Amino acid sequence: MAAIMDGKALAAKVKARVAERVRDLERKPGLAVVLVGGNQASRVYVNGKKKDCEECGFYSEEHHLPAETAQEDLMALVRELNGRPDIDGILVQLPLPEHLDEREVLLAIDPNKDVDAFHPYNVGKLMIGEQAFQPCTPAGVMELLDEYGIDPAGKHCVVVGRSNIVGKPQAMLMLQRNATVTVCHSRTPDLAEECRRADILVSAVGRVNLITADMVKEGAVVIDVAMNRNEAGKLCGDVDFGPVSEKAGFITPVPGGVGPMTRAMLMVNTLTAYFLERK
Repeated sequence: MAAIMDGKALAAKVKARVAERVRDLERKPGLAVVLVGGNQASRVYVNGKKKDCEECGFYSEEHHLPAETAQEDLMALVRELNGRPDIDGILVQLPLPEHLDEREVLLAIDPNKDVDAFHPYNVGKLMIGEQAFQPCTPAGVMELLDEYGIDPAGKHCVVVGRSNIVGKPQAMLMLQRNATVTVCHSRTPDLAEECRRADILVSAVGRVNLITADMVKEGAVVIDVAMNRNEAGKLCGDVDFGPVSEKAGFITPVPGGVGPMTRAMLMVNTLTAYFLERK
């Protein structure tokens, strides 16, 4: 039976470490979150981030704009936040309403305040291993591996999903830690066979029960990044948790695995941005 990797407990430890560092600072690190429209999932995330900021001793503010907000009005807000010395991190909650150009907005954020690490400058720094920030979800995965004493070096890591937010940066972070990495996607001919080769299997697709027990090597580390709802409306990931947990060596639950770590690493990035601002 697999050991359950408790992301909720680790996130609390990470935030406590951040709060300890913040306690003696002359100014609280500041995070601005921009939410456009009424997406309910985004609202839940934003409320969670506000709570995290309180726990870490940060200053936080929310800018909730109507769904019909014009591109230029959103860009003007980003430019204003870029110029404010009390705001160290800027997070524009995605997805944006369809009429808005997401890429243009992300490009407008000052790279030193880009705590999501989505700006091409920060993506490029990640590629060459010189990043100030790491994208929050992949960074949370690496923190979980460290907490449970799992060294990626020399291991075969299979990442299922090639998104810019998780799949690609996850592969880069694994490479930096000397894993051999395979990235799988919708055009991979035999996904099950690729997954069976994995010492560390990371799934970030968004499809219920995509990863079944027959796709997992005995004793493998299984990291489930996805957040889905099954037919009964229950939160679940990509992994068929019950059967896979009987075969894997380590496994993350959904919820309570990678999700809390994503939020915790946002706090780490905001603190990093605070020190960048003061250089």
